[in-house]
Amino acid sequence: MSIESTNMTSHIAKPGCQTKCGNLTVPYPFGIGIDAGCSIDSIFDIRCDVSSDPPIAYLNSGASNVINISTRALEVIDISTSQIRVRNILASKCYEQNGELASQEIMFINTGVSFFTLSEKDNRLSLLGCDDLAMGFGFSLYEGRNFSTGCVTSCSRGKDVSNDGACSGIGCCQAAIPKGLTTFLGIVTSGANHTNVWSFNPCGYAFLGEHEKFKFRGASDFTDPNFVRRIVNDVPIVLDWALGTKNCSEVRNTTADFCMEHSLCVDSESGRGGYRCICEEGYAGNPYLSPGCQDIDECATNPCDGICTNTLGGFQCSCPKGYFGDGQKGRGCQKEHNFPILKLSLGLGLGLLSVLVSITWIYLGLKRRKILKLREKFFEKNGGMLLKQQMSSNLNKVFTFEELKKATNNFAKDRILGVGGNGVVYKGILLDQRIVAIKKSKQLEQNQIEEFINEVVILTQINHKNVVKLLGCCLETEVPLLVYEYISHGTLHHHIHTKNGEMPWLSFQNRLRIAIESADAFSYLHSAASIPILHRDIKSANILLDDYYTTKIADFGASRLRPFDQADMSSLIPGTLGYLDPEGIQLGLSDKSDVYSFGVVLAELLTGREAIDLTLPNKEKSLAAYFKVSMKENRLFQILHHRVLKEGSLDQLNAVGELVVRCLNTKGEERPTMREVANELEGFTKYNIRSWAHHDQENNQLQMEEMISEQNDLYTAQMHTSTNFDTSPSVQQSSEDSVKHEEPSLMINN
Repeated sequence: MSIESTNMTSHIAKPGCQTKCGNLTVPYPFGIGIDAGCSIDSIFDIRCDVSSDPPIAYLNSGASNVINISTRALEVIDISTSQIRVRNILASKCYEQNGELASQEIMFINTGVSFFTLSEKDNRLSLLGCDDLAMGFGFSLYEGRNFSTGCVTSCSRGKDVSNDGACSGIGCCQAAIPKGLTTFLGIVTSGANHTNVWSFNPCGYAFLGEHEKFKFRGASDFTDPNFVRRIVNDVPIVLDWALGTKNCSEVRNTTADFCMEHSLCVDSESGRGGYRCICEEGYAGNPYLSPGCQDIDECATNPCDGICTNTLGGFQCSCPKGYFGDGQKGRGCQKEHNFPILKLSLGLGLGLLSVLVSITWIYLGLKRRKILKLREKFFEKNGGMLLKQQMSSNLNKVFTFEELKKATNNFAKDRILGVGGNGVVYKGILLDQRIVAIKKSKQLEQNQIEEFINEVVILTQINHKNVVKLLGCCLETEVPLLVYEYISHGTLHHHIHTKNGEMPWLSFQNRLRIAIESADAFSYLHSAASIPILHRDIKSANILLDDYYTTKIADFGASRLRPFDQADMSSLIPGTLGYLDPEGIQLGLSDKSDVYSFGVVLAELLTGREAIDLTLPNKEKSLAAYFKVSMKENRLFQILHHRVLKEGSLDQLNAVGELVVRCLNTKGEERPTMREVANELEGFTKYNIRSWAHHDQENNQLQMEEMISEQNDLYTAQMHTSTNFDTSPSVQQSSEDSVKHEEPSLMINN
């Protein structure tokens, strides 16, 4: 059966419903009109504002301006993408020449319902400016947790900013977002309020949008009066959509299955359930509307050199009488000849077949030889010869690609432990049955080869009981692979902030032990190793626990080997929001930046609070700032975790609190060294182990009464879990409870 263009068009919308709002074609399951019954569900209603010329479409009753619902030829819905695009908004900060704030906007996106999620494949967080930091926060249905991301731009002269369209960190940077986001908050902040770059860059801008539509035009974007309008109009926000919250197996043969005849059900990839419908091969139409997908007349496009016969879902080619062949395009039909010529043709065909088989064997052999040469090329390119020279007695630490391929079952998806900013981590089982974590790093620049090899050599020589051991690497691939020991008991972050109830083992003494072991390991990296190592991304998610709850420091993806008098002035500052050293962002990271981040971890252990928690009041969102203010106002015991307060002695808690404040000092030179931190923590174990509640009543009765009276319900507050989109090597990813998030409609506000 042939489908003409007119028939296709008639099945775009439900009978009696509009198909267009201005220039926008609205296909079912969407429908024009609020509660008009033209959509599959009121969530998919399109409000058409006819007071504008041309009319403007909005999703449901919200303020989101829909500019595109993916369609293909003949105005048939493109279910292969199932996307809509809405008009963009920006976050910004503009300054006067003296550094005073001139204007400020934030970006907030809320899809409202789980049917719509922000596309992680198409959207990127982009930042423009020469003295700016963009921060993004959101909630992901895919993992059921909050997340944060961001990037930093830096440049001192306008002529240093490239105008080749690339967004590489100088004047412009981009950050990815995870799968399944339903909310996103974006803000822009500046280190020096643009006082050093104001002449050519008075403002910083950040936006979330379709990265393929955005082309960075260099320094001219900083002063272009039409820049904001260009982004709003030309760089849309991409939303993925799906029907319901159940997958195909759950809705099959039920009233919730909206896939019509000759269509297939496909599960949503957002991670929260839902499905979409697509036409079977050889069929086209709207799979959500009766009569569903209909057969395409492939013969209308002349796919055969002979006779074309249309069939349901396909076609057949044949030759007319007196000719032989299959009649397909490119091969055609040949006139029949007498028998001797036919035998000759068959003989030639068999001979040609033999030649083709021989050529195939030769080709496969050359291809295998080419693969081996390519692996040798990668091995040399990635510094393999240099590594052999420096590790002549430890060659067992250089793994072959075949070893790691077998260990990970050809890098199967079910072997992925986590995806982070520095690469993908796989679980591997070596031939000797050792379980390892294999990290596939980012692209390695050629000028970084010698530094990379030196780091591998140093890290393989680290021998500390509280540091995850680097077992070796593989250099036979385009991107080097690193092999670590496998730690299976999860992260300290998970144990502190678990929503499944308080961990019974996490007593104050065990918290203090973990702090001592961690500080001792970082002190070793700073001073005891042959070359000082800065971790640069210390956080509770990078402190692991083995089966015996022994501390293991992990994730050296951001680490650098350098003397401590040489600060790291990279334009892209590594680390995680909430743990980053404010001074290090401006002046470059140092060993004292590690001390600051460790101070935040100590505060987490003492309070049970997140480093950043957007659900709290403004003064409590940043744990570092809130802890210092609480110490200054003599309110330490009001913010401590109830178990810490119950089990720690008064002297211990005061001493640890003062140490945290010194670690969080704004000036790096006034912070202690990591060795001093480790020694002080070790000394705290010698304090009187009685809790503050059992101290001498005559000396402490008044202080106890003040603390208790000020905070009777101190420990009834809910704890919120926040996850940075980064996964440490060697850690099996732990699951957390999903958080429901439902609102009536999609809203985008600034």
